[in-house]
Amino acid sequence: MIIRRGVWLAVLLAFPGWTMDRITGKSFATRSEVYATQGMAATSQPLATQVALDILKQGGNAVDAAIAANAMLGLVEPTGAGIGGDLFAIVWSAKDKRLYGLNASGRSPKSLTLDMLTAMGLEYLPPYGPLSVSVPGTVDGWFELHDRFGKLPMTAILNPSIEYAEQGFPVSELIAYYLQKNAARLAQYPGFAQVFMPAGKTPATGELFRNPALASSYRKISKGGREAFYKGEIARTIAQYMQSQGGYLSYEDLASHTSEWVDPVAVNYRGYDLWELPPNGQGIAAQQILKTLEPFDLAKMGQTSAEYVHLFVEAKKLAFADRAKFYADPAFNDIPVAALISEQYNRERAGLIDPGKAAKSVAPGNPNLQHGDTVYLTTADRDGNMVSLIQSNFRGMGSGMTPPGLGFVLQDRGQLFDLTPGRFNSYAPGKRPFHTIIPAFVTKDGQPWLSFGVMGGATQPQMHAQIMINLIDFGMNLQEAGDAPRIVHSHSAQPTGETMTDGGYVSLESGFPMETRRELAEKGHVIRDSVGIFGGYQAIGRDVQRGVYRGASESRKDGQAAGY
Repeated sequence: MIIRRGVWLAVLLAFPGWTMDRITGKSFATRSEVYATQGMAATSQPLATQVALDILKQGGNAVDAAIAANAMLGLVEPTGAGIGGDLFAIVWSAKDKRLYGLNASGRSPKSLTLDMLTAMGLEYLPPYGPLSVSVPGTVDGWFELHDRFGKLPMTAILNPSIEYAEQGFPVSELIAYYLQKNAARLAQYPGFAQVFMPAGKTPATGELFRNPALASSYRKISKGGREAFYKGEIARTIAQYMQSQGGYLSYEDLASHTSEWVDPVAVNYRGYDLWELPPNGQGIAAQQILKTLEPFDLAKMGQTSAEYVHLFVEAKKLAFADRAKFYADPAFNDIPVAALISEQYNRERAGLIDPGKAAKSVAPGNPNLQHGDTVYLTTADRDGNMVSLIQSNFRGMGSGMTPPGLGFVLQDRGQLFDLTPGRFNSYAPGKRPFHTIIPAFVTKDGQPWLSFGVMGGATQPQMHAQIMINLIDFGMNLQEAGDAPRIVHSHSAQPTGETMTDGGYVSLESGFPMETRRELAEKGHVIRDSVGIFGGYQAIGRDVQRGVYRGASESRKDGQAAGY
């Protein structure tokens, strides 16, 4: 059958939906939301998502599934996760009808002082090598979550990852790329090549990769609990290795480590409560951005307009100026969290935004003082429990410090300390550094509405705010909110003491029209094309009335949301 050109055009015009990328008509949408009733998982790797679902089907709950998925990500995505790093989580307990927050971040070595670092002539802690290593908090975080909420034994939860580590898994294209990039920096450190370059190079796309040393570590943890990691053979191996490399992390540092249960804090944005964990993380920056933007009619502006992008970037600069000054370990500082996220304070800050000009420098505010690469995952079970969990080694695979026979790299989170004395985030022994990784949760009218997160260093609070705006102001569904083109502003004031003096620069994904870019340049923004800084998103939404979950996953990475 031959269809002439004019006839074919008439057919297309008669069925306009055929010309759209999705039935919603949004050109950036990649796929539909996922729906299920009995349980759901969304992670950055399909194998981790499937492991989480298997745990749910075995009778495990959302916490069991989250731990299993995190362990699996430490194997299949070691470029962003692993038990050498830290963990934060927010748990919705269906039984208690409330949220619980867990800060499972580790502290700096007690034997290393700021004076010692100053005597070394350092202006900042190096990103790689032994000096930036802090206590890895992930394993203790697993057991805190499991002790409080878990159902299945830890042996069952970790067994899938143990089997995959011993038998092997085919490496995805994205992970093969990042393994190679990390190896270029980290192969110089003893132990790294033995684990991640067993054939003299990192595994190629589709190549089977095994990590029997990690399987051994997981087996010891599954049987011996947190003690096996922090007081047993694993702890002794870490301490001996660090000493041999000129590091300061000791057996005592590991043995004395504890996580902390904290109360999440919320701001209301147009009827929805966004919950974040308080510092030493940066979650409240997302809340500050939203409260600064709330007086503006963003819906009328449109998601790709220069007017909206300008306001968003300026609000972000204001929040990050406060972040640089105030966000740190609350055990060492009186952090004015309530004042920083208050409506009055952020409305005052909104008044500092010039609608026609980009700010070149921004000072932190004066609230009332009396008052990381990463993986993100979320899980939900048939009883209505939900987990928002984020975990990281910080810069990709971390410090490069790879203790023999353990199968993982130690984090370099200590690099985010400020080495200038007298500041909130100044280095001190036994102190938790400023953290970039942040899980998020949203409730509406006291009911769970959304568990979500976006991995990617300083990108994270910017994306938390953008996801909320995409959903609430721009009326997108859960998948579209993550697929929509993203805005990232870089080089604001940093927690390490660096300040913004030139306005930084704005990176816009494809999807923003040239007219928007031109108008932003006219306002004084520097626009740069960037690749790979836009984060990785996972989300599970909850329809309480219908008893239905909806899921979404990052289309820029290997993400998968799936349910049953």
